[in-house]
Amino acid sequence: MNASATDLGRLDVYPTADGSFSLHSCHFGEAFHNSAGALNEARAKFVEPAELNRFKPNQSVAVLDVCFGLGYNSAAVLAGLPEQAPLEWWGLELDRRPLELALNQPVFRRMWSTSVLKRLQALHTTGAWSTTSSTGQMLWGDARSTLTTIRPQQRFDLILQDAFSPQRCPELWSDEFLGCLARRLKPGGRLLTYSRSAAVRASLKRAGLELFSLLAAPGERKGWSSGTMAVRPGGDVCPDHGPGWRPFSTMELEHLSTRAAIPFRDASGTSTSVEILKQRTLEQSRCDMEPTNVWQRRWGLTKHKQDSRQRAFTAIDLSDSKGGQQAS
Repeated sequence: MNASATDLGRLDVYPTADGSFSLHSCHFGEAFHNSAGALNEARAKFVEPAELNRFKPNQSVAVLDVCFGLGYNSAAVLAGLPEQAPLEWWGLELDRRPLELALNQPVFRRMWSTSVLKRLQALHTTGAWSTTSSTGQMLWGDARSTLTTIRPQQRFDLILQDAFSPQRCPELWSDEFLGCLARRLKPGGRLLTYSRSAAVRASLKRAGLELFSLLAAPGERKGWSSGTMAVRPGGDVCPDHGPGWRPFSTMELEHLSTRAAIPFRDASGTSTSVEILKQRTLEQSRCDMEPTNVWQRRWGLTKHKQDSRQRAFTAIDLSDSKGGQQAS
């Protein structure tokens, strides 16, 4: 994420089908959520497969939210945990505007309890919250750098990876960055993401994680997969089927042997998106792996972009929102 927070372009507000709202980033050319619903997506792809009820009442839970954005994912997790549950929460985000816009939207505020809103407001105003049982710390900036400032021994039960799609923000889907996230998981810890990219899945597999396929959120167009759950071995055995996930199909396993599985590489941790994409394209052209279009034809798939959130939306003038802040 080589752009600074000051040049991330306009953000357009748009409604989603479940009554929530989301944003479209002109800089990345993508929406923050699919049009089926921001709240539905948060619950189906980050809360249900997290199985929050598997944690014992007094068990401390550690959560890392990569690309916090509007805050739906973490808010849904907070809402799903008992209010007094011991919690260590960390968030990584570059752009401060989405959270401010969310907190200024009545439709967003109506979705959450006073307790959840207080913690979100504290993140906005001071970058942290602290209660008798929980702490939260927002780290603003490039996630590749801010992740390294979290104490090395810190491990997480849940990592929510919700960056813009790999083709738009490859810096946060690189083999190196995903490897760092994987090493931060506790035994039995789960990394959850909407991405079904073969490159992302192959990187997570190389990092030693067990992979599962996420099911579609309510109202979402059903495709061959709606995301990925990656689990670090060593904890309680994760069943093949669970709330919101299933095993990989043969088609998905074969996808990992195509050129689409060539990783995004960022050895320095400072490469630009253009550099990462250029290197990957070159590596794909030189490899002897099966062309992805051959795999697509074999399985009767039409060519389409993986994970793209370039969905139709109805823009609303931000000056009509309570905050009245025009993104630039």
